[in-house]
Amino acid sequence: MRDRFRDLEEPATVRKKDVVLMATVTSFEGMNHPSKSELRQFAELFSPLFQASTDEAKRQAVAALSQCPTVPAAVSLFIGCQPIAIAAPFLTSSQAIDDDTLITIARTQGAAHARAIVRRPSLSPKVIDALVGLHQAEPERGMTAWGAPAIETALEPETSSPNPEVERLAREESLRQSIKQVARHLGRDDNDRLGLRTLSDTQEALIVRFARERDAQHFAATLSDALASSHWLAERIMIDTSGQQLAVTLVSLGMGFADAVYALERFYPHLAERLGSVSRAWLVLDSIDAEESHARVEAWRRADSYTYLPPEQKTVPQSAAPLFGNRESPIRELRVVSRR
Repeated sequence: MRDRFRDLEEPATVRKKDVVLMATVTSFEGMNHPSKSELRQFAELFSPLFQASTDEAKRQAVAALSQCPTVPAAVSLFIGCQPIAIAAPFLTSSQAIDDDTLITIARTQGAAHARAIVRRPSLSPKVIDALVGLHQAEPERGMTAWGAPAIETALEPETSSPNPEVERLAREESLRQSIKQVARHLGRDDNDRLGLRTLSDTQEALIVRFARERDAQHFAATLSDALASSHWLAERIMIDTSGQQLAVTLVSLGMGFADAVYALERFYPHLAERLGSVSRAWLVLDSIDAEESHARVEAWRRADSYTYLPPEQKTVPQSAAPLFGNRESPIRELRVVSRR
């Protein structure tokens, strides 16, 4: 009878640990910008709770963490070293894993984990070089089957070639260059402003100066010049008391991050409030996507061009005088000459 009661107690205990694990992960998900102490506390709690939980709870926890923008490095490495059935979603989609952690996992966990890493939507050139170099150093681990048909074809062993080593090196070099081109295409460089409206050095210096003086009039004039828009649009952007519209505009124009934070703090005092080690202005700018900011600002500029007509294009008011002279000539006196 005692053993039967023990059997009944164990599932409840396991379920309780599963609930605690999911509650911990859910609480961590709710933190938009966790501090260093919060990241450390989560890393300390996660490992023992994870190991004591069931496989189903582990999969759910890993799936939830794969969507978090920030995960402690120790937790990322811990999850990446789990069996591939559990770690696959995290390795494939999590944006919180840094390059060094990905390389460490690929080097220590084998081909299945490497295949999951290759399926990520984007890979840095550093990770790509490490993966290709790993295949060169350890071909016996089965690194040729990384998922993509092109990679499998390029890396499959050549047996009929008279010089297989030369052929293999040539194929791998061609593969490396192809993957680097893909990585450069997928990995957007925020410093590349080709084709985008960008602040000149003079305009950026003026914006910082007028922000320091809190000179809203000249600040708006400089902003409208940078946007090639009406002064009304610049004023409309600045009148947003949340500071969100100005933040979007400064990101779209490629202003330096520190200078943009300073400008927002000067014009919107509530954004100067400190939250941990950074201000609200820093958090606002950090949350803005560059591509979305370009689209929004261009939409504002198009609407401005539809509603605003520059002074030089306005129709010249016509004078009261008719274009071809008076339409009615003065009535002439008609003299009747009597016939003699």
